[in-house]
Amino acid sequence: METYGKILLYAMPSFLVLVLFEKWWGWRKGNDTVRTNDMLSSLSSGMTNVTKDVLGLSVIIISYGWLMDRVALTHVSSGWLTYAIAFVALDFAGYWVHRIAHEYNLFWNNHIIHHSSEEFNLACALRQSISSIVKIFAIFLLPAALLGVPQEVIAIVAPLHLFAQFWYHTQHIGRMGFLEKIIVTPSHHRVHHAINKEYLDKNYGQIFIFWDKLFGTYQEEMPSVPAVYGVTRPVQTWNPIKINFMHLWLLIKDAWRANKWEDKFKIWFMPLGWRPSDVAEKYPVEKINDVYHFQKYDPSNAKGLMVWSWVQMLVLLLFLSYLFANIATIGSPNIFVYGAFIFLSVYALTDLMDNNSSSIGWEIVRSGFGLYLLFSTSDWFGVSAFFPAITIVLIFYFMLSVAATTYFSFKQRDRAVSLA
Repeated sequence: METYGKILLYAMPSFLVLVLFEKWWGWRKGNDTVRTNDMLSSLSSGMTNVTKDVLGLSVIIISYGWLMDRVALTHVSSGWLTYAIAFVALDFAGYWVHRIAHEYNLFWNNHIIHHSSEEFNLACALRQSISSIVKIFAIFLLPAALLGVPQEVIAIVAPLHLFAQFWYHTQHIGRMGFLEKIIVTPSHHRVHHAINKEYLDKNYGQIFIFWDKLFGTYQEEMPSVPAVYGVTRPVQTWNPIKINFMHLWLLIKDAWRANKWEDKFKIWFMPLGWRPSDVAEKYPVEKINDVYHFQKYDPSNAKGLMVWSWVQMLVLLLFLSYLFANIATIGSPNIFVYGAFIFLSVYALTDLMDNNSSSIGWEIVRSGFGLYLLFSTSDWFGVSAFFPAITIVLIFYFMLSVAATTYFSFKQRDRAVSLA
């Protein structure tokens, strides 16, 4: 937990710099693939995901260590070969977990957030799940467990394997020659994120593309079929917390509404998109049928609101960095209280970006919670030891935040009326 937090202290600013560089590069080349609201939504999603992971908010049904203790046929000695085996084993497991997420209703809820952006760029790589509470990943690491690859090696390689999937989320890199036959490239992953019927449910590989070729899920990018991105049931929100649970909520409602008891149970394990016929007829959901002619989600926001959203995002990054740098000092249960504040902050900000009038209420709850934490300890989780004026600064910040949210919420409402 603490080690991963330290790693993220360096990783988060690096990812932000690369995301902004791609924005600048696209603008310079006349091919900007990064919409600001979409980018902020992606960044906020990344923040919720890393907070959840650092706090360990998940239940592992089968741990790798437990599996290895029971099935290991041999034990490989530590060395570069061990790390290479671990990397390939993680990629094999990643392929199957990824594929299952796309093919079954229940598991899609853990992955919808990653595909929810209607753009394809480095920022959307940061859209990672907070809804994958129950993890089954270890069972797919059986090959590594049979070889007795140490648990410590898996723990080191896993973050590297995850971070190595960031770079290929871009439209600015074309085909890469012979590498196309070995590793996942931007061309391969553009296919994976596309909703064109020719591309759906293809290229599940995370680092190596040969899994797809081996298991029959490979599709080459075709110049005659330009990729269109997103999900076929558009999410229509910037709020990553809503996106993370919207498919689960649909499944719950469909199971409740279904007339047949059989449908109430089987809906969870049917192929992605399956709904009971009686429910689908009575309660239709919006679905994109023509991928080349649909309206992307893009509520009109004033420039002032965009500036304020960036201010809030940078402040939130400071809050998060302090948490990751001081996990041991903050301790339990305070780290979970701090995590709740991060989640409330993301919800309030993205609700405002969605132009929802409820954003005022969410900001009052969020800032009120922050002030309660501040006044109950006369400090912000030990910051006063480094910055004695933190109490005054944060009181001003929370009051300003409520005022700004209220102002922009009413301004956006008036703006919407004038544009109507």
